[in-house]
Amino acid sequence: MIFPMIQPTAIDTAAELPVYREVKWDFKNNVPVYKNGNPVIVERNDAIMTWAWKALSTERFLYEIYTWDYGNELGALIGKPYTEALKQSEAVRYVSECLKINPYIKDVQNITISFTDGVLSIQCDIVSVYGEIKLGGDLNV
Repeated sequence: MIFPMIQPTAIDTAAELPVYREVKWDFKNNVPVYKNGNPVIVERNDAIMTWAWKALSTERFLYEIYTWDYGNELGALIGKPYTEALKQSEAVRYVSECLKINPYIKDVQNITISFTDGVLSIQCDIVSVYGEIKLGGDLNV
């Protein structure tokens, strides 16, 4: 060992994750949901769906408030002279990488992407620690 005094710390993967909670999201109007002036809190797959939607709606590296792991890089495909097949392939990879950073998300499957008039439509199945979620929606890019 080069530096015997520095030992990597083992991550306890057997430790159970706490119940995932998030503010409920109105996906149609893209705003949080409030009741009596307080945010409505959802748990488990509903919370993961909210997190996924917001992560896919946030450009990675743009906002200092977020870590560099949060958000997506789909904007990097805009205006590039790539073939449609390459754009599709890269978009699928970007969506998968964006979502899999969440420890509650075990896998992202059946990702389909379509670009039409500046609107990106994403459909996918998210396999979370709580079960499967069907995500689908349009993002302006």
